[in-house]
Amino acid sequence: MNHSTKTTTEEIPKVYDPNQVETRWYEYWMEHGYFNADVNPNKTPYTIVIPPPNVTSALHIGHAFNNTLQDILIRFHRKLGYETLWLPGTDHAGIATQNVVEKELRKQNLTRHDLGREEFVKRVWQWKEKHGGTIIKQLKMMGCSCDWRRERFTRDEKYSHAVLEAFIRLYRKGWIYRGKYIINWCPRCATALSDEEVVHKETDGHLWYIRYPLKDSDEYLVVATTRPETMLGDTAVMVHPDDKRYKKYIGKTVILPLMNREIPVIGDLHVDPQFGTGVVKVTPAHDPNDFQVGQRHGLPQVNILNEDGTLNEHAGNFAGLDRFVARKQIVETLKKQKLLEKIEPHQHSIGHCQRCDTIIEPYLSTQWFVKMKELAKPALDAVLNGDIKLHPHERWIKTYIHWMENIRDWCISRQLWWGHQIPVYYCDHCNHLMVEHQAPEKCEKCGSTELHQDPDVLDTWFSSWLWPFATLGWPEDTEDLRYFYPTDTLVTGADILFFWVARMIISGYEFMGEKPFKDVYLNGIVRDAQGRKMSKSLGNGIDPLDIIEKYSADALRSTLVMLSSEGQDINLAESHFEIGRNFSNKIWNAYRFLALNIQTPVDNYTDYREHFELSDHWILSRLNETVRSVTDNLHNFHLNDAFNAVYHFFWDEFCDWYLELIKPRLALQDSQPEKMTATTVATHVMKTCMGLLHPFIPFITEEIWQRLKNDDDESLIIAPWPETDAALIRPALEKEMSLLQNIITGIRTIRAEMNIPPAKKATLLYRTENEHLRQLITDYGHYIQLLGRIEDIHPLKDEGELKQTASMVVDELELFIPLADLIDIEVEKKRLQKEIDRLTDQIVGLQKKLSNEDFLRKAPEQVIQQSKEKLASFTEKRDKLKVNLERLS
Repeated sequence: MNHSTKTTTEEIPKVYDPNQVETRWYEYWMEHGYFNADVNPNKTPYTIVIPPPNVTSALHIGHAFNNTLQDILIRFHRKLGYETLWLPGTDHAGIATQNVVEKELRKQNLTRHDLGREEFVKRVWQWKEKHGGTIIKQLKMMGCSCDWRRERFTRDEKYSHAVLEAFIRLYRKGWIYRGKYIINWCPRCATALSDEEVVHKETDGHLWYIRYPLKDSDEYLVVATTRPETMLGDTAVMVHPDDKRYKKYIGKTVILPLMNREIPVIGDLHVDPQFGTGVVKVTPAHDPNDFQVGQRHGLPQVNILNEDGTLNEHAGNFAGLDRFVARKQIVETLKKQKLLEKIEPHQHSIGHCQRCDTIIEPYLSTQWFVKMKELAKPALDAVLNGDIKLHPHERWIKTYIHWMENIRDWCISRQLWWGHQIPVYYCDHCNHLMVEHQAPEKCEKCGSTELHQDPDVLDTWFSSWLWPFATLGWPEDTEDLRYFYPTDTLVTGADILFFWVARMIISGYEFMGEKPFKDVYLNGIVRDAQGRKMSKSLGNGIDPLDIIEKYSADALRSTLVMLSSEGQDINLAESHFEIGRNFSNKIWNAYRFLALNIQTPVDNYTDYREHFELSDHWILSRLNETVRSVTDNLHNFHLNDAFNAVYHFFWDEFCDWYLELIKPRLALQDSQPEKMTATTVATHVMKTCMGLLHPFIPFITEEIWQRLKNDDDESLIIAPWPETDAALIRPALEKEMSLLQNIITGIRTIRAEMNIPPAKKATLLYRTENEHLRQLITDYGHYIQLLGRIEDIHPLKDEGELKQTASMVVDELELFIPLADLIDIEVEKKRLQKEIDRLTDQIVGLQKKLSNEDFLRKAPEQVIQQSKEKLASFTEKRDKLKVNLERLS
């Protein structure tokens, strides 16, 4: 690859073509091993582990946003000199992957049961090998600078060993147990779901009011329920013990309708007397709260459901029916038996399976659980005492505390075939249970060789909660683990704060005795332009690969960062990516302009310090302010503020002002120091901006930097991060330049409003008592002439010159442009009147405020003083404009 620092005009395309640039530079970075990180005692490590996308995934816009943020931090720290590791990988994604492969089988009229477990798992591995690398290839197209040598998969042999080791250690410490519990059950996926895998949707349903006859009485209690089919499994009805309406019934017996089973009336504080009639049914096998009530009162647990959502033998005449068919038949039967009092519409939240959208069932099942209360304490303390910081902190700290203080035991078993099979072995002879990495040869208790392994697999999150250290070699004590752990930053979506981030913190302290990361940056969700979540059903998704092809990877990255603010959601339309593409074009055009005006790009601007003009001092001052701002913002996770700082500096100050101001010097002979001053300063600013922009838009910045680099430089990706030179920051000179910019902007505004043709050069008159301002115009009037298209500048000599002039006020300067033969005088009079009216409104508002005793009593003295100064300034400007209007009249 040719990286000559000398560039001829022919080598600089007029239009920037990202397709020619992005693949070439990515291959170059990969070939040179710039993404690689190794144990290096001479460097401080900086580590990010990628949130492993599901192996089934293709890159969506949320991935693009999240990985852009990670790459920004990685590239920034790499340039700061850290040994920078971004560790990539994918998650085996139990339910999601199994569903995909089962869908493929259905096309062949097969089920997993037709194949058997071993053959089915083999098929899933084949699918993974064929399709599983898609998202990794796509991340590379975005420019992600991961150490791809270290790519991990949660079902790799070593990683799987770590998962089983974690289970075994927790079991032997007494943190894992097997028990019956109400879990979320998906009849379609035929597996338990964690609370986080259930999506709750507000649904228009009904409340059915059912009469439960009291034994040996004509009376009945009326129970309201949203799920009448579960009444077949009722083992009690309950009332609040202090409810005067029903206290007398506690201890009595009712007859369960349709089943003719006697069940007790109990009193329990769980009952809300305001819900329904104040009498509720208790179904311990089909409701988590009823399960707890049943435990307190020693009630039997009657499960009426099969795993596929049909009713079982405990459902009497309704056995074999689908749950919703059974509901209809039960309601009809109750009506016929005059046991249905009424039906009311009722809106309530119903849980759906995240994967297949089936309505889930609370289901009593034997599962494996992790006791979480004690394990969670160090993870709660770590965030409370600041060992781990959440960004944005204020938004998420309360949510995190609430979750951790109310944490429930974690159901970790899943009735799937794809995943880490639970390392528990049962003796078929004596039912003894053994927990081992490998199948024991015989039962340690009775010696029988007839053993079988628990058929369930572990929840996917049980493997991914080990991600920060299992990817580095745990449970072995590896060099990588000692060097790169704890990692530094985790960047992830806030939607998985609890069931991934919090669990990683828990496992870090449990298995490593140390936090897994220091900072957690929680990015928002990418929504469509209307603020809706992107989804296949709405058809409102934006494919990042389409954006890369149409606009470029740099445009994709810069637009996403520019539109985001810390932790907030992004509302995104495809047209927004024009912002990123336009910025890339602006950068290319600025580079091309410079390259066409210089023979050899050198940035030894300090050699020409004695020839500096105001604009040189100013641009270097603003550059160093920008370096400081970008650096501070990146350190503090204000990534979009960092990007916006350099974006606005480059476009609004370097391109719009400095490059315009140096055009006369660029026209001089190459040997003249004035030209060398301008070119070396401009080259230095350009190269520094490429360094600042590189974490955000790595491709175009590398392309331009390579064309401007010194002979001994290697690559922008490893070039040192720009440092602030405080000595070059000159606030006083920035103020002077700002005055000149305001004058030029004012002239341009007048020219535009008065429709003065660009070819017509105007005269500028000025009046001021301020000697410093007079000298500024004398010294730098050529800036005003160049950019304001002014032919002559001189101080006002007499009032007669003010006839028919356009005027403006900048600081303590009054400025006038004679308009004779240039404009329509009546239009100018209207402009002045409009500005006078605007200032009058401001003055009236300030006068009201300053005459308000309440404001004067409560407002800080500084605020009152500022209001007085504004009033004086506005009044003075208005009075001057009134005089100018009178002149035109």
